[in-house]
Amino acid sequence: MRALKGQNVRICIWDTTAEKYKVIGMSTGCTITESNNLDNSSHKDIVGAAAMPQVTSKTWQVSVESLDVADTAAILTAIKSMEPMTLMWDETSTSNNQSRAKAAWARKGLAFLNDVTFQFDNRTLAQKSLQFVGTGALETIPASEATDVIPLGSFTYGESVRLFISSDNTAAPSAVIAAARSLSLHVSVSLENVSTKDTTGIWVYNEATELSYDISTGALVRSGENITSQVAAKGLSDLQTLYESGLPFKWKIANVGGDNNRTASSTIVSGSIKIATLTQNDPNRQTADFTMNANGYGDFEVAA
Repeated sequence: MRALKGQNVRICIWDTTAEKYKVIGMSTGCTITESNNLDNSSHKDIVGAAAMPQVTSKTWQVSVESLDVADTAAILTAIKSMEPMTLMWDETSTSNNQSRAKAAWARKGLAFLNDVTFQFDNRTLAQKSLQFVGTGALETIPASEATDVIPLGSFTYGESVRLFISSDNTAAPSAVIAAARSLSLHVSVSLENVSTKDTTGIWVYNEATELSYDISTGALVRSGENITSQVAAKGLSDLQTLYESGLPFKWKIANVGGDNNRTASSTIVSGSIKIATLTQNDPNRQTADFTMNANGYGDFEVAA
């Protein structure tokens, strides 16, 4: 029997409407971690110096990387709900690696989507990273539970998605970051262990307690490009003014096209942020650039 290849292991989410599992499409990698939390049980009645650990609790988590960002709105809605979902992993087969092979080690369980990062960088394929933390026990999967085959997604290029900002927390965000080269949206949910002495078994149960997010973007201090678009842009001096004010301002991330990739076609997500750090990089014999890191101020809104 040939060794199992990584592409034949898929992470799937239960679709309550279709009543089937759906794979996380265009995945490039996944990691499954099952942990026993051990306490040293050595005491004076035990002869010898060797440790004898005992299992006191059990946890699990899953991380997935994917080139499919067409479902950005759906993923953001899911993490914003702060509700657990049914997650499953199994060996897969067929031409699209989406059908269950029903491996003996396949498992399912409830998990919180607690960390999401979307990366939209210039001249690269956009991608997402997802992290799930289990709550409660893992279970084997009945043979009757199937996966629903999803169509192959399409690539999104980083320069086709841009950050728009305003000058305050009242005006609509209508200006891009001039000469931008990178964009990252990161959302996380804090989880708290709510297991008590009344909890049966040793599996850890979690609850979501807080939602937070941050945005990072990098750009050239000055590009020297010929700009033909009529869409306004903000540069380092504008961001310095926002940094110095310490006040929140509105933002949106949108799909773009047109001259200089500045015309918004559809909004993906929006909200308000405050600048946390503004870092200017001026290395010798290299192009000067800067990075802005901003933290979410209040909730974000996912476009319908």
